[in-house]
Amino acid sequence: MAALFWLIDEILRLYFWAVILAAIMSNLIAFQVLDTRNRLVWTIADFLTRITEPALRPIRSVLPYLGGIDISPIILILLLQALRMLLGEFEVWLWRQGLI
Repeated sequence: MAALFWLIDEILRLYFWAVILAAIMSNLIAFQVLDTRNRLVWTIADFLTRITEPALRPIRSVLPYLGGIDISPIILILLLQALRMLLGEFEVWLWRQGLI
């Protein structure tokens, strides 16, 4: 059971970093530091967009328009961190109950 909690925590941690990388890459592309005509850049950007967009889209639909500033990655990062903390607390609770 502890291995399952570890696996879920690691997946959430990796997704956390994917959101950060997608936000950085998006800004670098927007400021034309990176060129999407480069196949490697396009492939990485496309991969990061495909894995983060399903989680960011519902957040963006709820947020009001902020003048072109997208804070949905920050909100998603906070939610992921809160989920990791809750997962850790649940694991400790299960351990104290003797279920693990």
